[in-house]
Amino acid sequence: MRCGRDCDGEVSSLTMADAAGMPEPETPESVPPRLDVYVWDMDETLVLLNSLLKSSYAEAFNGLKDAQKGVEMGRMWENLILQICDDYFFYEQIENYNKPFLDALAQYDDGRDLSDYDFNQDELGSPHDDANKKKLAYRHRVIAQKYLQGLQNILDQETIKHWDELYDKTDEYTDRWLSSAQTFLKECSGEDEDAVSSIASSNTSYNSTNVKHVNVLVTSGSLIPSLVKCLLFRLDSLISHGNVYSSWEVGKIQCFRWIKERFNRPNVRFCVFGDGWEECEAAEIMRWPFVKIDPRPGKLHRFPGLTLTTVSHYFSVVYGRPNNEDEDC
Repeated sequence: MRCGRDCDGEVSSLTMADAAGMPEPETPESVPPRLDVYVWDMDETLVLLNSLLKSSYAEAFNGLKDAQKGVEMGRMWENLILQICDDYFFYEQIENYNKPFLDALAQYDDGRDLSDYDFNQDELGSPHDDANKKKLAYRHRVIAQKYLQGLQNILDQETIKHWDELYDKTDEYTDRWLSSAQTFLKECSGEDEDAVSSIASSNTSYNSTNVKHVNVLVTSGSLIPSLVKCLLFRLDSLISHGNVYSSWEVGKIQCFRWIKERFNRPNVRFCVFGDGWEECEAAEIMRWPFVKIDPRPGKLHRFPGLTLTTVSHYFSVVYGRPNNEDEDC
């Protein structure tokens, strides 16, 4: 079986051998609540940044976009991301100690009260021994707490004003890519606007059809800047810190395997969204549908443009139609 869309963007279908190996349909009473796991790439999928810096986003519009304006906005984002990483998320101290997820060293955290802990004096070194792994685990715990707080409760008013203005200008320049991606994540989560803030403190949510949904991020960037980007691009209420994975050293296929192991249960479905070959190849190995995001104007698999109806088709190619065809994905 191939992924729902191959790396060149062609929709693929189940082979007869795959179909023959499918289990007999279960009765509605025996089927547990479905779990849909949406696995997202970040850059050039939920967020446009590299394409702004390299002018490739503007060039696709054949002169209709001011490329230099995009480059300048991209540089401002880079500066803001690094500033917040260094000032609030220990990045200068732990840049060289990247981990694939925040709980990677949780076993070394003894739960100590950190309210009076001096992170500048604990002499954190390379985490090869238990003492340094504990120090890094402490920082990861504080980072998780700050993620839950949100930048509105951490940054000063001047920085918040700069951030809000930059977000709005970038969203306008990209024809509402950022806000449309955020809205689509809300739709995938099955949450209305008032209830969406509750997702940050839990891994999954229920919608009215009693189907569970969860958004997971797998990014090729290092972990701390990726978490800060989630905060800055206003994705933190839709992707919890525990659902952010960095494939920087381990690769996307390893992250996908962790995700499958973590969420594996009867009646679970996975779908991958991204723009690159690595996530497409990993999705194909995992036998998960893959939706290739294409930022070029006029394409359907972009923001705004991508719909739950389209995603439902990708799900059905790999998993077949759900028992209730009226459900959203």
